Amino acid sequence: MIFISIMENDSTPDPMIHAMAHVGGKWKLMILYVIDNGSNRFGAMQREIPKITKQMLSQQLRLLEADGLLKRKIFAEIPPRVEYSLTKRGRALLKVVNAMKSWGEQDLAAAEKPEEKSQLAMDL
Repeated sequence: MIFISIMENDSTPDPMIHAMAHVGGKWKLMILYVIDNGSNRFGAMQREIPKITKQMLSQQLRLLEADGLLKRKIFAEIPPRVEYSLTKRGRALLKVVNAMKSWGEQDLAAAEKPEEKSQLAMDL
């Protein structure tokens, strides 16, 4: 039923499609997570997310800023310093980010104990 409503071209936007348009993809939620944990400069973010390329990090930061999830502040220094922070809208997403982190912690713990992993699968 949900799949059908997504596929239909009605005037009511689907909330899941709306959310994924803003935070979908491999890196956006991770970027929000590292900024919330104090890595608010480009180099620090790149160290916290070692598999992301400079080009991808730059692109994702621009998209998050355009979506109103991040603020970018440029300091008039030499060399210029840029810091990112979460907007009110971005902070609202932290519930989702923290829920995903909790799930990841539980899943990793369950992976160490095969009997718990099968129980987690049944709970879903």
